[in-house]
Amino acid sequence: MKTLTRTDKVAYFFLILIFGLGIYYANTDLEYFDEFYTKEDGFAEYCTAFLLLCSSILLISRFIKLQEFKKNLWKLGILAIAFVFLFGAGEEISWGQRIFNIESTQFFKENNAQAETNLHNLVVDGKKVNKIIFSQLLTGILVIYLIIAPFLYRKFEGIRKLANLFAVPIVQWHQTIAFLICTGLLLFMRSDRKWELYELAFGVIFFLIFLNPLNKSIYSK
Repeated sequence: MKTLTRTDKVAYFFLILIFGLGIYYANTDLEYFDEFYTKEDGFAEYCTAFLLLCSSILLISRFIKLQEFKKNLWKLGILAIAFVFLFGAGEEISWGQRIFNIESTQFFKENNAQAETNLHNLVVDGKKVNKIIFSQLLTGILVIYLIIAPFLYRKFEGIRKLANLFAVPIVQWHQTIAFLICTGLLLFMRSDRKWELYELAFGVIFFLIFLNPLNKSIYSK
């Protein structure tokens, strides 16, 4: 396991503080936890959106800097990941709808669980897209990416070449461990609003992954 950078240490301390306070408030003052600490349009939500945006900007800046030295599949991979995180940042704050006080169109009023302009709260045939795609599917992707992929990358040359070819950053084990710890800490919060903190952990850890992956050489000339 590589030595933690100063950024890693600051980020993990931040998560320890955030989750520590979350556990405390969730068990001592549930109203404060739900209506202030993890409230809609609150610190956790905006911080998550900001970190997702930072991840996207980081990848785009690397694309701009290195595109003339890289193959097309590398460009495709890094831009695809950057787009996913840009999309995630927009969805997190409903594309600035509440910030700029923009009214939803009739379609979203009728088909969105919160009548907001976003896709993850859409309701299709009585089922929320968020539950089907952004929960179940995302859980599977996270297990593969955070646990299985790092192992395969270390063991098989073909997997290493494929990941590097498409500019896929590979997780360091301390990043995987941090995510698993955050997942476990959710058990100590008795509120559905706890998922706001989990999304914040996602934003923090994935920014660290993109900043300093195991295969950081994919970001060199």
